[in-house]
Amino acid sequence: MTGTTDKTTNWRAIGQLLKPYWVSEERWKARGLLAAVIALALGMVYLNVLFNTWNRDFYNALESKDFVIFQQQLWRFSYLAFAYIAVAIYKIYLTQALEIRWRAWMTSQYMDEWLGRQAYYRIEQTQSADNPDQRIAEDLRLLTNGSLTLSLGLLSSVVTLVSFIGILWSVSGPISFALGSQELTIPGYMVWFAIAYAGIGSLLVARIGQPLVRQNFDQQRYEANFRFGLIRIRENAEAVALYRGEPEERAQLSGRFAKIQGNWCAIMRTTKRLNVASTFYAQFAIIFPFLVGAPRYFSGAIKLGGLMQISSAFGRVQDALSWFIDAFSSLAEWKASMNRLASFHAAVQEATGHDSGITVERNNVGAIVMQEVALNLPSGALLNAPFSARIHKGQRILVAGPSGCGKSTLFRAIAGIWPYGAGQIEIPHSAKLLFLPQKSYLPIGTLRAAVSYPAADTAYKDLAICHFLEECRLSHLIGRLDESDNWSQRLSPGEQQRLAFVRALLARPDILFLDEASSALDPETEEAVYELITDELPDAAVISIAHREVIAKYHELRWQFVVTEAKQGSGTNDQASYRIECSAVENSSAALMPDLV
Repeated sequence: MTGTTDKTTNWRAIGQLLKPYWVSEERWKARGLLAAVIALALGMVYLNVLFNTWNRDFYNALESKDFVIFQQQLWRFSYLAFAYIAVAIYKIYLTQALEIRWRAWMTSQYMDEWLGRQAYYRIEQTQSADNPDQRIAEDLRLLTNGSLTLSLGLLSSVVTLVSFIGILWSVSGPISFALGSQELTIPGYMVWFAIAYAGIGSLLVARIGQPLVRQNFDQQRYEANFRFGLIRIRENAEAVALYRGEPEERAQLSGRFAKIQGNWCAIMRTTKRLNVASTFYAQFAIIFPFLVGAPRYFSGAIKLGGLMQISSAFGRVQDALSWFIDAFSSLAEWKASMNRLASFHAAVQEATGHDSGITVERNNVGAIVMQEVALNLPSGALLNAPFSARIHKGQRILVAGPSGCGKSTLFRAIAGIWPYGAGQIEIPHSAKLLFLPQKSYLPIGTLRAAVSYPAADTAYKDLAICHFLEECRLSHLIGRLDESDNWSQRLSPGEQQRLAFVRALLARPDILFLDEASSALDPETEEAVYELITDELPDAAVISIAHREVIAKYHELRWQFVVTEAKQGSGTNDQASYRIECSAVENSSAALMPDLV
C-alpha cells in the first residue's frame, strides 16, 4: 500500500496535535493526573537531593571511623530508600493511567474523524495517507507514551539541574591555576566543566543521530506495508490459491521485507555511531568528576565525603544537562510518529473538508433530484457530460453502459461518498436508502449479525430472517444463525449476493440501489430474486446496474451511458467522455417519463 511522502512537522503543528485532550471534556481528570505525576517527579528530585547530602555524611563517617554516625546514616538511607521506591512506583503507575486515558481519547477522536463523512473511503481513493490503521494504532501509542515520557524527563532534568547546580557550585569551590605570569581562579569550576562536557556531547550526538528521524519514519511505513501484504493474502486466500499465486505473493512480500531489512541496517549503522559517542560519554562521566576533583581532595581542601558529594552532584548535573543525549533515540522515534500523525490528520481534514464538487442535501420533494451533475475521477478527469434527472417513488431504472463509464461512480455520488465533480443531488428527507454493491460486506461475527448489518443483530425477528433466507434459496444457512465465522471467506460469491438481498428485504428501503448485485447468480436465481424484490418492495424505487439484458424486464426506464468523444490518442472506453440517455425499456408497461434531461 502506497501513500504520499509526509513532510516534516513543525512545532506549531505538534502543539495542535497535543492540545485537544487537555482542553477536552476530560481536561480536569487529565490535569489532575498530570499534576500528581509532576508532584511525584519533583518528589523524586527532592529525595535525590537528600541522597546527595547522605553521600557526604556517610563517607565522612567511614573516613573518620565514627560507628555511631555510620549506624545513623544506615537508618537514614533505609527510610529514604523506602520513600523513593514508593514515589517511583506510583509515578510510573499514574503515568501509565494518564497515558491510556489520553490514548483512548485520542483513538476515539481519530476513529470518529476517519470514519466520519467517509474520510476512510476518500483517503483510499486519493492515496493521500498510507496505512491509516498503523497511524491510529501505533502512532497514537507513540504520541502519548513519548510525549509523557519525554516531557516528564525534561521537567525532571530541569528541576534536577536547578536543585544540584547550587550544591555543585558550593561544594566544588574555586580552582586556581597559572596561565603564563598570571594566576587565574575559576569559582564553582565543576559547574563549568559539567556544562562544557554536556554541551560537547550534545552537539556530537545531534550531528551523528540526525538521520534517525527519517529512518524511523521509513521503518514504520515499511513495517506497515509488510503487514498489509500479509493481511491481503489472508483476505484473498482462495483467489491466491486458485491462481497458484504463491510465488508472486512471496516475491512481493520478500521485496517489502527487503525494504524493512535495508532500512533497519541503516538504523543499525546510525545507532552504532550514536552508541559509540553516547557510551563513551556516559562511561567517561563516571571518572570525570574524580579527575577534576582530585586536586582539591589531595590538597586537603575537602574530605572523602566532600569528594563523593561532588561526584554525586556532578553526576546529577551532568545527567540533567545530558537529557538530550539520553533521549535522542526516543525523540527521533517520537518525531517520526508526530510527522505521520500530522500528515494523516491533514489528509482526513482534506477528505472531509470539500467545499466544492458534488453536494448532497435533503429535500421535501419526495424524489431524488439531480441538477447538472458531472462526475470526475479524483485526478480531475471528466467522466460524463452534466445531466439533470429525477428518481420518483416506485420507479424501476436500469443503468447500463460500458465498463468504466461511471455507472458505479454515479451511485457513489448519490450516496454522498464521491465529491469529485460538480452539481447538486437532493435526497428525500424521510427516504431510507440502501446500496448493495457487487461484493457485499459481511462483518466477522454471527450470521445473524451479518444478515442484519448495518443494523444491530437484534433488529429483526428470527421468523423474518428465516423466511427471507428460504425465499433467497439459502435455507441451508437457517440453522447457522448463531454461528460465528468470517462469512466472507465461508460463503461463495453467489451466497454472499443472495445474503445481501435478504438484508435488503429485511431493511425494506424506500430506494434500493443494486450495483451488479446479482452478477454472481445464475440466470434463474437472478430472475427469482428480482421477482422477489418486485413483490416484496412494490413501492420502493429500484435502480440497478447490470450487464445482463435478462433483468431489463424488471425495469421501466433505461439510463444508457453513451460515448460522446474519445480523448486524443486513446482508444479505450475508460478514458472517454460520456453522456446519459433515457429511454423506455422494451416491452415495459410504463410510458417514457421525462425524468432525465
